[in-house]
Amino acid sequence: MSVAGTLEGTSRKRTAGSNRRRLGKRVYGVVLIAAILLFWEVSSRLGWIVSAYWPPVSQIFQAAIVQLAGGDILVSLAATLRRAAIGFAVGSTLGVALGILLGRSKVLRIALLPLIEIVRPIPTPAVIPPLIMFLGVDDALKIFAISLATFFPVFTNTFAGVATVDDTLIQTARTFRTSWARTLLRVILPATLPAIAAGLRTATSLTLVVAVVSEMIAGSSGIGYYLVEMQYALRPDLMYAAVMYLAITGYTINRLFLVLEARLIPWMGKT
Repeated sequence: MSVAGTLEGTSRKRTAGSNRRRLGKRVYGVVLIAAILLFWEVSSRLGWIVSAYWPPVSQIFQAAIVQLAGGDILVSLAATLRRAAIGFAVGSTLGVALGILLGRSKVLRIALLPLIEIVRPIPTPAVIPPLIMFLGVDDALKIFAISLATFFPVFTNTFAGVATVDDTLIQTARTFRTSWARTLLRVILPATLPAIAAGLRTATSLTLVVAVVSEMIAGSSGIGYYLVEMQYALRPDLMYAAVMYLAITGYTINRLFLVLEARLIPWMGKT
C-alpha cells in the first residue's frame, strides 16, 4: 500500500471515530431528555406531584398540536421573531462597528468606554420599566431592549478580538501604504471574525430571552404575551406547550448559526 493510501485510510478512520463520538453525545442527550419527560409523565399520572400546574407531558404535546393546527402559536412566535431579528440586526451592527472603532482608536476608548462599562452590568429587564415612559409599550420599546441586550456581548467580543490582532500585520499594511478601509476589510476584520462570531452566538440566546421578557412586561402580542395570557387563563398545558416551541426555536436558531459559522469561518471548528 502506498503512503498516500495509508494516510487516506488513517484520515477516514479518524473522521469515522469523530463522527461516532459526536453521535454518541447526541444520543446521550436525547436519552436524558426522554428520561426527564417520562418522569414528568409518570409523576403526574401517578400523583407523585399533585398540582394543577403539573399536567402530564402527553397533555402538553396534545395542546402543542392543537396550537399548531389553530395557528395562534405561529402568529405569536412570528411576532416575537420579527422583533428579535430587527433588534439583533441593530445591536450586532452597532456592537461590531463600535468594537472595531474603540479597539483601534485610543481617543474613542477614553471617551466612550467608561460609559459602556457603566451601562453594561445593568440587566436589560431592569431598564424596561423606565423605557416605557419614553418609548411606550409598542415595538420601539421591545426592539430597543433587544438591541441593547445584543450590543454588549457583540461589542465586548469584537473589542477583545481587535486587541488580539497581530500588530505586525497592521504595520505591514501601513508599510505598503494600504488605506485604512482596505486594512480594516483585509486585515482587521478577518482576524477578528472568530471573536465576532462568538459574540453573535452569545447574543442570539439573549435576543430571544429579552424579546420574550419585554413582551411579558409590556406586550400585547408575541409569545411572551401569550405565555402570560395562558398563565392568567389557568391553562398550564398551553403555557408549557408555548415554552416547548420556544425551546425548539432557540435550538434551531443555534444549530443554524453553527452551520453558518462552520461554512463562513471554517477554522473555528466543525459543528
